[in-house]
Amino acid sequence: METEEEINAKILKITMVIQENYPELSKYLNEMPITIPIDSRPEVNVQNLQKYYETLLDLFRNYVAEHQLNYINQRTGTGHL
Repeated sequence: METEEEINAKILKITMVIQENYPELSKYLNEMPITIPIDSRPEVNVQNLQKYYETLLDLFRNYVAEHQLNYINQRTGTGHL
């Protein structure tokens, strides 16, 4: 199992990739439900950090995949693969 520091490093890395390469996606980072705690004192632990990282990774992967599909569709003019 990864440590809190390792997961934090992965979160920082993917956040930087998003901000540097896909700045239009940055606005969704603050809107992610997982970043809005229900508790007044949310617990920061390895499980919560891992869940947050996985959510970031899903957001990133889905956006990049859609971006690539749109690019292919524009190049081929078919509207689908």
